[in-house]
Amino acid sequence: MSQSAATADAALRDAAPNDAALDDAALNLSPRAKLEILGAILLAMFLFALDQTVVGTALPRIVTSLHGDSALYTWSVTIYLLTSTVSGPIYGKLSDLFGRRPIVIFAVSLFLISSALAGLSQNMEMFILFRGLQGLGGGAIFPIALAVVADLYTPAERGKYLGLFGAVFGVSSLVGPGLGGFITDAFSWNWIFYINVPIGLVALFILWRLLPAIKRPEAGQNIDYLGAAVFALAIVPFLIGMTNKRTGDWTDPAVGGLMLLGLAFGVLFLFIESRAVDPIVPLNLFRLRTFSISVAAMFLAAFGFFTLVIFLPLWFQTVGGASATESGYNLLPLLGGLIFSAIASGQIVARIGRYKMLIAGSLALLAVGLFLFTNLRADTNRQVMWLWMALAGLGVGPSFAVFTLIVQNAVSPDRIGVATSSLTFFQQIGGTVGLTLAGTILADRLAQEIPTQLVAAGLPAQAVTGFASLTPEMAQQLDITGTGDLGARFVAVFGAPIQPFVGQIVAGIHQALSIAISSTFLIGIVGAILAAILVLFLHETPMRTTFEGGASAHD
Repeated sequence: MSQSAATADAALRDAAPNDAALDDAALNLSPRAKLEILGAILLAMFLFALDQTVVGTALPRIVTSLHGDSALYTWSVTIYLLTSTVSGPIYGKLSDLFGRRPIVIFAVSLFLISSALAGLSQNMEMFILFRGLQGLGGGAIFPIALAVVADLYTPAERGKYLGLFGAVFGVSSLVGPGLGGFITDAFSWNWIFYINVPIGLVALFILWRLLPAIKRPEAGQNIDYLGAAVFALAIVPFLIGMTNKRTGDWTDPAVGGLMLLGLAFGVLFLFIESRAVDPIVPLNLFRLRTFSISVAAMFLAAFGFFTLVIFLPLWFQTVGGASATESGYNLLPLLGGLIFSAIASGQIVARIGRYKMLIAGSLALLAVGLFLFTNLRADTNRQVMWLWMALAGLGVGPSFAVFTLIVQNAVSPDRIGVATSSLTFFQQIGGTVGLTLAGTILADRLAQEIPTQLVAAGLPAQAVTGFASLTPEMAQQLDITGTGDLGARFVAVFGAPIQPFVGQIVAGIHQALSIAISSTFLIGIVGAILAAILVLFLHETPMRTTFEGGASAHD
């Protein structure tokens, strides 16, 4: 930093109390009102983030109740992912144009209405439609919530609060499956959606009453309809292709073909945005080193977090024999580490204004935690796993708080909405890409390990050879990655003669599955290491103590 820049920064720090007072007067908000808005935003974000995970454990019951099939089962998940992911950056831009208040009130209202309708669904087609509307509402909540914090607090203050957002996201991701199972068993699947309404109405009332209507004329007034349409055409087939990879090969038209189609539209989108008067995603944002590195690092860091959240419950429920609720309890060390580090990292950055080594060190710690999980086996001690989870949680937490803070500090107020939504968009895409790659590794490694581990468990070689001739129908009936009594499923498929070998078969399958799951964390390790290296190239910029500054829309 030059001497003049350092002097200017010192002057800004000295003037902080007066600037804060002026900003409070301009917004006409008391500190208490700001905290009430913050609480309402956190509550709305919790409902949206929870809805991404709480439905998973209830879906089999929902599909059965609504007389659906396997294709519709997949779409009930995919449609929510599509609408929430595609709409995020568009909402971010609209909030810059028209202010956060109308966008967030519309989004929360749509989310609550569609939640109630989803609970009232009479068939799968209705359920899928309302899940899509839920995604359209929820897609705005997370990025706009972060942008609202940027409207209420200067970058130097935001660190104290952004850690709470990371904690909320982590809590919802980890407790969602267990909570979904509990509500479904204790009441009915409909209440997973009904419960959103009274809680969400509290958040909506507070936001309607207190959230100021802040408009920024410098953000422009043109809506890039063509860019928004082509953006959707790029993301939708790409995400569908990634989702189809769970049951298909990369060379299948429904997988690789759709992904290539999405990438082709992506190229067209870049061409359109480069010439748009007021683009949905301003490409000159990526000329900012701070923004580009943060987005790329967040994309890569998501590999590790999402693989932990998805594959650890799979191990606990299939190998460990835990229920969905019990598997949630076993993830508490991961949750505790995440919450602590997310909140603490925000406080540290707010106090000292430094973040590069903090975030690089936390990503390195995430890589260490994930590396320890590559030792996962069927007989791994639970207490040892809790230690591994705590380390991984400490490593991943700062990513949720600090990257948002870095990006918002780097751009001007008229671009905070689109910059924040772009960051969360790449986090979501990173998680999807990471899970797809990890799922491919899981399937390939499982196929390799099953014969080896069955022999190691003492099963005769001729019996092991027989597993290679399973028909698709038999493999589906066995469902070796599913929950429940695996031994009973083998007896049901192969008959009583296999009964003496059931114990050896189950032991071999569980060991093979444990080794395969341990291999999925390699994706997260690579992502965390690359993200940590990228962070080292950040230019550490002091946190601004006023609302103005950063790269403007015309830079």
